[in-house]
Amino acid sequence: MTGDEMDVVATHIPDVKLFTPRLFDDERGYFTETYTKSKFAPHAPGLEFVQDNESYSKEAYTVRGLHFQAPPFAQDKLVRVIRGRIFDVAVDIRKGSPTYGQWAAAELSSENRKQLLAPKGFLHGFMTLEPDTLVAYKVSNFYDKASDRAVLWSSPELAIAWPAPPAAATLSEKDAAAEAFSAFQSPF
Repeated sequence: MTGDEMDVVATHIPDVKLFTPRLFDDERGYFTETYTKSKFAPHAPGLEFVQDNESYSKEAYTVRGLHFQAPPFAQDKLVRVIRGRIFDVAVDIRKGSPTYGQWAAAELSSENRKQLLAPKGFLHGFMTLEPDTLVAYKVSNFYDKASDRAVLWSSPELAIAWPAPPAAATLSEKDAAAEAFSAFQSPF
């Protein structure tokens, strides 16, 4: 939709969507509604966000992911970039889904203002494409340490077309030690 609404585009995995809020600009700068429940709801019925998170990455090619929270603490995520650029990825891990193991990705940046919705039942991760990148995301459930899980971002079975090779990536210990997708048992 356009106009007073927002542009909404489904990826080849229909539940993964890109939202681009309308921008109102003039000689002073711009204003945008990054999230409006009434405008968002028709595209993700029943989705309620309970927490906003922010992630800062110093270096280009920092990888955060692939993460998810297991039920009953599963989270939908609506991701946007405040400063910089990322390659943002959602991987379907819903058993029985026709797109199980497939991924959808988009470049999100402060310039393009696109936001990616990674629903429950999806791995989520991103790679920064610029230094000093600031990412904000809404989640539909609270963080639960015991439910926090990760799958190796570079699992060959997923064949994600990351913009930089594994040798260039900066990872946390948790992400570097994550299990490969071939060993993963989905709780969804």
